[in-house]
Order: sequence, then structure tokens, then C-alpha cells
Amino acid sequence: MPCRLDLSQVAVVLVEPQGPLNIGSVCRAMANFGVSDLRLVKPEADHLCDEARRMAVKATPILEVAQIFPSLAEALADCHFSLATTRRFGKYREDFWHPEQAAAEVLALSENGRVALVFGREDHGLFTSEIDLCQRLITIPTHERLRSLNLSQAVGICLYELYRAASVPRRAASAVDSRRLAPAGELEAMFQHLRQCLLDINYLDRQNPEHILRAYRRILGRAQLNQREVRILQGLWSRIDWLNRQRPT
Repeated sequence: MPCRLDLSQVAVVLVEPQGPLNIGSVCRAMANFGVSDLRLVKPEADHLCDEARRMAVKATPILEVAQIFPSLAEALADCHFSLATTRRFGKYREDFWHPEQAAAEVLALSENGRVALVFGREDHGLFTSEIDLCQRLITIPTHERLRSLNLSQAVGICLYELYRAASVPRRAASAVDSRRLAPAGELEAMFQHLRQCLLDINYLDRQNPEHILRAYRRILGRAQLNQREVRILQGLWSRIDWLNRQRPT
């Protein structure tokens, strides 16, 4: 089935991938489903080695132009929305999308900016601090006997759903679809300002400030903020800062 939409605004981000075979297999899945922007964060394997090339088959051009980043924050800096994949549930990991749900959202969002699908390490997945940098979570339902998927399998499933959704006629874009969201760098600057602001007014527990802040990350991540909304919130944080400075010491 032909793909009706351009998927060039979708990036696949692998955090500290450990196996060249997996990296090559990811490239092949990307080529299968029309995605070409591969980003590697501190890869532990040589993505240009013979093993990776052998698994990539005809997708070696994706390997050769893959971008390398020293941190996930830098890999996401030009993305206005990012989705983290995880198989773990519990505190700070809730309100998941399945790949089919995520695909429809990614398609709409990618029409106005770059969207990233973030995948973690083969053995440990993504750390909570890395999930903090993403606005939504994806989980792939699996059988209880073996819940974890191979990295390239997880990428393949997510990209298949994306390609499948892109291959059918779409409804006209809604006002929400057409919003240009704030880039990741501006969002993170807002969250860091919020963190310091709430610490200064003794709202956050200084021993564990991220506990409550992560709830705000999830709430505001679901809101899909645009740049104007980020500026409005930054103005609120700044006003709280000013009022706090006026308090008698």
C-alpha cells in the first residue's frame, strides 16, 4: 500500500544502542517504512562496522548519514514533540499510548515540525530522567511470559503502525493538528525555570524535587504547548520569582 504522506519529519532516536546488529536492523526497518532520520545518543557500538552494514542491507545510506549526539536533550533539541517507548509501568510511567494510537498523533504533529520516537538501551531501556524529556509514552502490549522486545522489533512495530496510518486517506486537519508546538529546547528551559521557581518558594522537596516536577511534565506534555503558551507560562514563573524576591527576609 503506498504511503500518502511524507515521513521525513519523523526521527528515530536510539539511546546508547549496544549492538551493531540491532542498529543495522533498525535502519532496515526505517527504510521499509519510509523514515530516514536516525539519531544515535552515545552509541556503544560502531554503527558503521561490517555487522551493522550487513544487517542494514540496502538501508546503509541511513547508517552513513546517522547523526551522533552526546545527550538525549541535544538529540531532541529541534523536535517539537517526542515520544518515549517503555515496557515498564509504575510511578512516573502512566497514561500510555499503544503504537496504533501514537501513529495517528505523530502524523498530525509531524505536519508542523519534527517528531521523535525515542528507544532505550537493549538491556535497561530508558531512564526516568530521559523519559522526562519526552511528552508522551508508548508501550507495546506483549505476552506476560516475555514482555520485553528486541530493539529493532520495537522500532519496526512502531514504524509499521505509522506507515499504515499514513497510507490511508486522512480527514482534514483540525485546528489542534495545525498548531506549531514549542521545540524541545524551549520546553526544557521552561521546566528548568519552573523547577527553580518552585524550589525557591519551598513548594518542592529539596531532597527529591523531581517527584512532583514529573507530574507537571506529564500534565503539560499532554497539553502540547505552542511557543506562545510556553512564553505565557514563563511569564507566570517570572512573576512568582519577582513576588518571592519582595517577601521580607
